[in-house]
Amino acid sequence: MTDSPLYFRQLLSGRDFAANDPLADQMVNFVYAIGDRRSGVCVLVDPAYSVDELVDAVEADGMSVTGALATHYHPDHVGGSMMGHTIEGIDRLLGRVDVPVHCNNEEIEWILKSTTVDDTHLVGHDSGDVLAVGDIDITMMHTPGHTPGSQCFLVDGRLVAGDTLFLEGCGRTDLPGSDPAKMSESLARLAKVPDDTILFPGHRYSFASSATMEAVKEMNFVYGGG
Repeated sequence: MTDSPLYFRQLLSGRDFAANDPLADQMVNFVYAIGDRRSGVCVLVDPAYSVDELVDAVEADGMSVTGALATHYHPDHVGGSMMGHTIEGIDRLLGRVDVPVHCNNEEIEWILKSTTVDDTHLVGHDSGDVLAVGDIDITMMHTPGHTPGSQCFLVDGRLVAGDTLFLEGCGRTDLPGSDPAKMSESLARLAKVPDDTILFPGHRYSFASSATMEAVKEMNFVYGGG
């Protein structure tokens, strides 16, 4: 049992949820639950594949889902159609719990196109906005490049980076809405995050599931490492 009020869970698709879904197993997405243990509330970051399992998992911990955070619009993060598959996501979450979905302002139009949700459920943010989940503050960081409104989240010495930065490599910049120049700028911005900050990526593309930014900069080719 921890005395920290921070509730933080990293859940891997194909293992911790959607275990019988071949696509979820192939895509190795991470979903994060972040919240305040004392008030019993949390948000889900990029809920997809098997949303009911995700909600059930945090409810089993005594937590209630009061919102969702979207790092970007791609279907393996918020739901939609991809590679001939239909992935459930925030649309299913809203069918289970009526909560706001927090995204960057630059991503709203893309989420509306790729999901069945309407704009009444989307809350747009700018870089630097802070979302309070109980007494836990989550700072939003706009990191365009992979998509126009890609964003990362800073919370209690942790960086939840979506598909902007992985332990090894970064997000693709050859997809609709991508911009290599903006990705370079975003990576430079992330390089200024304190070295002891722990990076939590959007996919498990490395053996490890997380690492300090100091280690990432030493081993990741985007920073001249490896």
